[in-house]
Amino acid sequence: MAGGLKEVRDRIASVKNTQQITKAMKMVSAAKLRRAQQAIQEVRPYASRLNAILRNILATLEEGDGGSEFGVERPIERAAIVVATSDRGLAGAFNPNIAKQAAQLLDSETYRRARANGGVEIIAIGRKGADYLKKRFPDVRINREFESVGATPTFDNAARVSEYLMDRFRDGTLDRVDVTYSRFRNAAVQFASTAQYLPVAPPAEEDDGVGFGRQTDYLYEPSKGELLRTLVPSILRTTLHAYVLDVAAGEHGARMTAMDKATDNADELLRDLKISYNKARQEVITSELAEIVGGAAALEG
Repeated sequence: MAGGLKEVRDRIASVKNTQQITKAMKMVSAAKLRRAQQAIQEVRPYASRLNAILRNILATLEEGDGGSEFGVERPIERAAIVVATSDRGLAGAFNPNIAKQAAQLLDSETYRRARANGGVEIIAIGRKGADYLKKRFPDVRINREFESVGATPTFDNAARVSEYLMDRFRDGTLDRVDVTYSRFRNAAVQFASTAQYLPVAPPAEEDDGVGFGRQTDYLYEPSKGELLRTLVPSILRTTLHAYVLDVAAGEHGARMTAMDKATDNADELLRDLKISYNKARQEVITSELAEIVGGAAALEG
């Protein structure tokens, strides 16, 4: 029985140590979340309006105008999915949900023909999504060149990915690019989402919530071509940067929530272990008292 008591004591000590780790991770994620949440809240309205402007611009361009190549629809022979996840786990279902969103896209009619011809690749931002998809889709090539971008979600890092995608779309080595990421709402709620990145989708017929639901004509100064050669790539860089910031905020929120639940679970487990320990201790005391009483009775007899 003494061995059983030692085992329970060891488990209690182990759970307490684990609980200290989950508490510390929760506090770290909460601190990082505040900065990441502020960043995406500042960038998202700006990126949404720029993206709406971009769609309207490309809808009014003619062939040969600067930037018009980014709105050209082509038969999908070669395509890429940018899968933006985190590098680390312990964030609940955050990374699996994004990876499953990418898996649904890979299984869709849009990508089926390109996959059959070996024309689909995954461009990983963050390690977890690539690891998941590598096991499920061994026939799809994983490009890990930009895997570390998610760890430091700066504009310059996101711009490197964007330039790479634009160059490949422009020279025809990619016909379509989609991004799967997690749209941040709050610490407890993130939505796995898919966004068509290239070619830029036309504007929606109805208002999209930011005031650019209908096609708009613009006045260009300086010349239209000169302006758009700079403006269109700049908007695409900002759009991708917003996706990466969404993922960064979502990761910290999901990890903070997961660690909070893990801490609560440790409390419940500790209560159960302490009850078990007290019961076992009472059994040992009762057994020892019985032995003492029995020995005393034997001496008297």
